[in-house]
Amino acid sequence: MPVVPTSISDRARQIYEYGLAHGTDPTHFSIIGDCQNVSSYFLSVFDKPGKFSLGTQYAYLQPTIDYYQGSFSRKSLAVKGGFNAAAVLSPFRSDPKSCNPNESPLDCELRKWKPSIVIVSMETWWSEKPATEYDKYMRKVLDRIIATGALPIIATKADNLEGNNVINATVAQIAYEYQIPMWNFWAAVHPLTNHGLSPDGFHLTFARNFFDDPQRMKSAWPWRNLTALQTLDVVRNALTEVK
Repeated sequence: MPVVPTSISDRARQIYEYGLAHGTDPTHFSIIGDCQNVSSYFLSVFDKPGKFSLGTQYAYLQPTIDYYQGSFSRKSLAVKGGFNAAAVLSPFRSDPKSCNPNESPLDCELRKWKPSIVIVSMETWWSEKPATEYDKYMRKVLDRIIATGALPIIATKADNLEGNNVINATVAQIAYEYQIPMWNFWAAVHPLTNHGLSPDGFHLTFARNFFDDPQRMKSAWPWRNLTALQTLDVVRNALTEVK
């Protein structure tokens, strides 16, 4: 499957348009996930001119950067180290200063930011739990997002800590069934040395986000930010095209 989706389904468009009719903001996206999605590493650079370089090859992405300004560096209320698909649904894991009583981190983020697009990237999981549990909780996360009219973009992960790539297979199956865009991050970093992973087999190799620097592009983090941006670009253009 491709790294970046090549199109969106009619179902995805219906979700998005329903959301706009019920108050989602077309210029807002949110991120749901664990430590590999914290704003200090993931996407926030695109709100900081001079801290990244698209080069000529990726200059076409600038309009999408302009379109979503403010979302890139926003600290999501549903992103935290150790979060998994179950944790983002638990009110016990919410920020009490920002969220209502009995409100999950996911619901809190959706209410406060009113995103039209939600990137769902869940790398962390209980290693002793079967993939069926991941599947169950991920579907609950997606159902809740879709109920608000936001369109989820679900992501595969770089690591294979479970040993048989069953989590990524589950993600792909869910994306197919829900007819939502999938950002196949696994495919983006698979060609890199050690698949872009640090010696612990989980954390990504780091370099700054200068996409026209071949040396830096040997590390995983520039590819994570670039391909996430490319995915947003494809989805945005597909959703806003005049039909």
